[in-house]
Amino acid sequence: MEFAFVSGNPALDLAATVEARRDEPADLLGTPSDLERWVAACDGLPDEVTADTATFEAALALREALYRLALDRVLGTPFDRDCLAIVNAAAAGPVPAMELSDTGLRLSGDLRAALSQVARRGIAVLADPGARLKECGRAGCTRIYLDRSRGARRTWCGMDECGNRVKAAAYRARRRAAAPQSTVE
Repeated sequence: MEFAFVSGNPALDLAATVEARRDEPADLLGTPSDLERWVAACDGLPDEVTADTATFEAALALREALYRLALDRVLGTPFDRDCLAIVNAAAAGPVPAMELSDTGLRLSGDLRAALSQVARRGIAVLADPGARLKECGRAGCTRIYLDRSRGARRTWCGMDECGNRVKAAAYRARRRAAAPQSTVE
């Protein structure tokens, strides 16, 4: 299973590890090892973490709180207080250590440090009044993303998956509508 990092922020990408939340939810983080792989694949996080049961459950709680707060922001409703408490508590945790070398930046730390970094990035985007958060326009996709496009005209979370599906469906619909109708005599 591959993870998609198209939301523009690791907190939003973590929230998107549950796909199709309203229809047929699919959880991409079913086990602690899935979470370890997600953290390793996410830019800006330590690449070698170990998840035990407690930190795995904390990560899932953080994911759900981030999703709820992002949805609150998209809908223009007040933030859920319980979710604020979860995200703020996670952000107060340890931060990853940074090391500069000739090969670039390396972050190290445990899973708690990685989750703290994700929570901090989530707070930064949710607190930014200029951040344009949107929910994907493809039916069934519940990913919330940061729209950085010119004129804020981005419609889908990502072109590779959702944008292509919507465009292909529209093309097929136009072709069907333009096809000559068979007549029965």
